[in-house]
Amino acid sequence: MTGLQRVLHVEDDESISAIARVALESIGGLQVLSCTSGRMAVEQAAAFEPDLLLIDVMMPGMDGPATLAALAGVIDLVGVPVVFMTAKTQPADHQSYIALGATAVIVKPFDPMTLAGKLESIWTGFHGAQSG
Repeated sequence: MTGLQRVLHVEDDESISAIARVALESIGGLQVLSCTSGRMAVEQAAAFEPDLLLIDVMMPGMDGPATLAALAGVIDLVGVPVVFMTAKTQPADHQSYIALGATAVIVKPFDPMTLAGKLESIWTGFHGAQSG
């Protein structure tokens, strides 16, 4: 198993998507597939084979939890940590996302300089917990 390399990012806000992409690619050296909707992510996920899913919670049409459920139907999520991004800061909200299958929750606005490192540590912790 190599390290974290491919991140599927689902975000309907183009400016947030662009910032995250630059942060993950330029700073983190990761390969990013940016999708502007859950439907787009479901269509492209299998071919991309993501190592980690980074999904916005609040999106029109198919929200984050619905996107995650649909992705589970097209790719094997057993070895893929899921990180939800949200502006909600209440622990109860975060717990509900964890209950849906998320490994972690990142609150917006996020720090672009630390985003890649944060995802890397989530990925490492997830795989350490799985093998242990």
